[in-house]
Amino acid sequence: MLSMLVVVALWVHNRGVQDLTGVASGLTSLGRLTGLVAADLLLVQVLLMARVPWVERAFGQDRLAAWHRWTGFTSCNLMLAHIVLSTAGYAASEDAGPLGELWRLVTTYPGMLLAAAASVALALVVVTSVRAARRRLRYESWHLLHLYAYLGVALAIPHELWTGTDLVSSPAARAYWWTIYLAAAGCLALFRLGLPAWRTLRHRPVVAAVVPEGPGVFSVYLRGRHLDRLPARAGQFFLWRFLDGPGWSRANPYSLSAGPRPDLLRVTVKDLGEGSRRVATIRPGTRVLIEGPYGRLTAPPADGRPITMLASGVGITPLRALLDEVRVPVTLLYRARTADDLLFGAELDAAVATGRLRVGYLVGPRSRDGSWVPAGFRGDQLARWVPGIRDHHVYVCGPDAWMSAASAAVLRAGVPPQRLHTERFSW
Repeated sequence: MLSMLVVVALWVHNRGVQDLTGVASGLTSLGRLTGLVAADLLLVQVLLMARVPWVERAFGQDRLAAWHRWTGFTSCNLMLAHIVLSTAGYAASEDAGPLGELWRLVTTYPGMLLAAAASVALALVVVTSVRAARRRLRYESWHLLHLYAYLGVALAIPHELWTGTDLVSSPAARAYWWTIYLAAAGCLALFRLGLPAWRTLRHRPVVAAVVPEGPGVFSVYLRGRHLDRLPARAGQFFLWRFLDGPGWSRANPYSLSAGPRPDLLRVTVKDLGEGSRRVATIRPGTRVLIEGPYGRLTAPPADGRPITMLASGVGITPLRALLDEVRVPVTLLYRARTADDLLFGAELDAAVATGRLRVGYLVGPRSRDGSWVPAGFRGDQLARWVPGIRDHHVYVCGPDAWMSAASAAVLRAGVPPQRLHTERFSW
């Protein structure tokens, strides 16, 4: 919000309001404004996903991803408005047709061909980010297409510098735009490239073993140097790139499924696509590039409150890791379609034997009403299954729609929102 106010102030300073008095100048001025705000939001969008550690810890990757998504849609809409309004304004001033004027602008103005290519690249990213399109794309394909956003930003820079007078009209404008561009580029270089490369080189993680856990589910054990100095906590996730052949460059987010040890990390992966399917074939000794840790699904403050965990499917993985760190009584309600889909049975039984964990298994086919419990169970029984739950910290992890239903049930049971801990991993 603050950055947009700065952009509008710079537009006003550069006679943006005065130019609204005429039709042609007004359309052109509004085109300048929408283009400036679109460019600003595009850079904000990049900063939101630059993996800046203190920003990620403050808000969480799921919230930042949601802001990134809606900022991207808004920026693209404003970019399209910028094209339409600017073209209409120039056409009105020269008494020309809009299509002919657009062609003239693209082919004769400095940097406009690159700007047109940038617009196409950014529009492609936005179109493939619409939920209907995302559901039809493999994660790997979507991730590759999403990288075109960086290409779009780079291709737009010459147009903005050569024809964007508002960007260079005053020392204040130049200072602002150079600062935000350098901040975005610097954060990407430091936190998306530099920090992951440094941690990978320092800790040298390699695959120690791949162990089947259930149908289509495998645990990957990783060893490395000085893993105790890696700032990872139970409940967090990394972006992993296994250097085992084609496809290694595409990162996949997997949560730790056991508390981090000084000499060992473990992630557990379900076959949900091409990237996760490869995990079953990874050989011991395979080197790994790591990015992270990320996530706020970590142990709560040491306030002595009991913990209730609601897990569905492979969503058990970060909650299983949390069991290694928390030291208060825990109740786990574990949802699965069949008994064969339940993971970590021996480990959960061992925790139950210590008296620190109670487990309730909710096994059965999906309910038709979209409930978080299987058919034959009542979702409004949560307060009866876990007496005193309104005084607990509650953790919920599983598929996106299931999490929404389970979280609603938790709030209905009287748990305050600040003690409901969730993290969504949908892309």
